[in-house]
Amino acid sequence: METGGKEKLKLAVTGALAGAVNGFFGGGGGMVLVPLLRGWIGLEDRRAFATSVAVMLPMCAVSAAAYFLRGGAELSAAWPYLLGGLAGGIISGISYRRVPPRLLVRLFAALIIFGGVRSALG
Repeated sequence: METGGKEKLKLAVTGALAGAVNGFFGGGGGMVLVPLLRGWIGLEDRRAFATSVAVMLPMCAVSAAAYFLRGGAELSAAWPYLLGGLAGGIISGISYRRVPPRLLVRLFAALIIFGGVRSALG
């Protein structure tokens, strides 16, 4: 991947869009980041998903800190999800290479559609 000025700008804009989605909606930056990494940056599927996870960890930490400092985070309600998320992250990280890339893309698309429909219907 080229790292010239134009490429660095694309990377920065991609990160900014994912960070904005993550900050505004309390998560979901990866839903923006993965398609941008695949289509705009040109990463292959597995690298796009893995890179998204690596980027989202510090991005989520920053968003969580901002919410917490402004009194908008309820940490006691987050613990069960955090523990479940850790388990899910470990399991998916271990089994990641066994899932065909095409299936990963389709599952990701289904998740985006499901989340969109659920959000639209309230």
